[in-house]
Amino acid sequence: MTAIGISSPTLPSPARAADHAVRRATRMRLTVRGRRVMAALAALPAVVALSVAVIGGGTALATRDSGAPAGSFTTVSVGTGESLWSIAEEVAPGHDPRDVVDGIVRLNALDDVTVRVGQSLSIPAEYAPSR
Repeated sequence: MTAIGISSPTLPSPARAADHAVRRATRMRLTVRGRRVMAALAALPAVVALSVAVIGGGTALATRDSGAPAGSFTTVSVGTGESLWSIAEEVAPGHDPRDVVDGIVRLNALDDVTVRVGQSLSIPAEYAPSR
């Protein structure tokens, strides 16, 4: 004997059917061109920020216009045969000459360690000159 079963198909509820249709309708597929456009739009804020930094970034750099406050240094003149190293050893014998030379270079905004005879150099006040 053979048994045949009959069942009625189950229909999804109207809410489920609408939810399923919405999910299928909102799926978006991008073409290669669309992906390039989306990548460009995503990178646009970084490009704008970098452009602003490059164009206007020079104002954030330190300048040589502002000087040290009065009383924070003393002045010496460079004599014949003197170098920054010899001046550093003379004005601050108890300190490391490398630190003194670095302080003099920074205070005077020197591009290098070359000095000329008669040049006036400011010495940081922490290194009291003995001459």
